[in-house]
Amino acid sequence: MSQATKRKHVVKEALGDFVTPTETQQIVKVIGSRGNNLHEAVTAQGETFLVSMPTKFRKNLWIKRGDYVIVDPIEEGEKVKAEINFILYKDHIQHLQKQQHWPEGFMEEPSEQDKTDKQQEKEDGTEGKDEDEDTSDSEDDESDLFVNTNRSNYQYSESEDEEDVEEGDSEEEDDDKEERTKNGS
Repeated sequence: MSQATKRKHVVKEALGDFVTPTETQQIVKVIGSRGNNLHEAVTAQGETFLVSMPTKFRKNLWIKRGDYVIVDPIEEGEKVKAEINFILYKDHIQHLQKQQHWPEGFMEEPSEQDKTDKQQEKEDGTEGKDEDEDTSDSEDDESDLFVNTNRSNYQYSESEDEEDVEEGDSEEEDDDKEERTKNGS
């Protein structure tokens, strides 16, 4: 079987099937990657251990910190105590919650989407109160602009001491600023 065909079947299986954990399997949350296809995971009870990713998932599916997986325990493992059997995505988690198979320890944490929805509701509620002020602030607000981290960021501010200086000096400073912008710095 070619690599592309293998990838197609693995992805189709991972995204399409809705599985429930058996009695020996458990749902864990990935809290970090340790390299060499090993991931640190925590159970709903708070037990932390390493899990390994099987070869069928390697270079086909990726998991990151905060993802949930179903694992099979490894009896003879000292450090690595389980192997990933299934990667749970948002749809799978919702299905397991409806079926009452989701662990209580993970129920307390609101999902990231719920957090962003609550933040948007708070912003919508405050926008109605100060519409006149928000329109003037939104024109001056540059927080949503892209920041290029590859360039030095200069902050120019004029203090009260500089206002007392003669106008000739401030013109020289303006000329220096123009030269710096022309040079790209």
